[in-house]
Amino acid sequence: MVDLNLTINTDLAREILAGFIKSEITRVGMSRAIIGLSGGLDSALSCALAVEALGRENVLAVRMPYKASSKDSLDHAQLLIDQLQIPNKTIEITDMVEPLFKLDHEITNMRKGNIMARERMIVLYDQSEAFKGLVIGTSNKTEILLGYSTMYGDSASAMNPLGDLYKTQVRQLSRAMNIPAPIIDKAPSADLWADQTDEKELGFTYDEVDKLLYLLVDQRYSPQEAIEAGFNEKFVNVVTTRIRRNQFKRMQPPIAKVSNRTIGYDFLYLRDWGT
Repeated sequence: MVDLNLTINTDLAREILAGFIKSEITRVGMSRAIIGLSGGLDSALSCALAVEALGRENVLAVRMPYKASSKDSLDHAQLLIDQLQIPNKTIEITDMVEPLFKLDHEITNMRKGNIMARERMIVLYDQSEAFKGLVIGTSNKTEILLGYSTMYGDSASAMNPLGDLYKTQVRQLSRAMNIPAPIIDKAPSADLWADQTDEKELGFTYDEVDKLLYLLVDQRYSPQEAIEAGFNEKFVNVVTTRIRRNQFKRMQPPIAKVSNRTIGYDFLYLRDWGT
């Protein structure tokens, strides 16, 4: 019988991730963090961990709605802001992105979503300079493996405390850290257009795919072994194709080697080298 128990020790995870945030920020001589607070679960958890690591006065939550954004997203973000009592700003991106949308009357929702994700990161990094804090990432392990993110958009950050937690584990830790129930219980969504949800776009649930990813990645099962363990062959093929196809999103851009010491190949130092 295959063990598909993804339960984590939430006390230990909480300690490790808060420690990670504090260590990564203080080692570069800083003490503050910026979070793009969407009203969703991942950003809520990253925000709560940052507050635990740095103190509420040192974490700035930034809401960045578009005119079509769900009111629930703003309201749910406010629930967390009120609970944590943290500094916050609301900066609407509508007037920033609309001129680009209007350049092509055939622009798709996917292109609009990518533009909005990248515009939000422009705003966050501007606020990073103003607030003198580092941008904390909010992408979980499931999203990273499936490539369910926008390069230089929601996948961008100075550090990511959630990148080794599957979505189901994010929910576990969020419950343990008392994230407001409406945030935990709602359908995950990037809120890019009306009625958009992650699971509708992906074509499967996070609960389903997390179990398969756990076998493929953590337990090093081959696709055939995963099928033999009881997973649908088509589902396994869809997921493994997504993992492979999106490997480029998980890597630094490759540099053509023409010298003896090429950055990323031979010139290799730790992140905090020289600090």
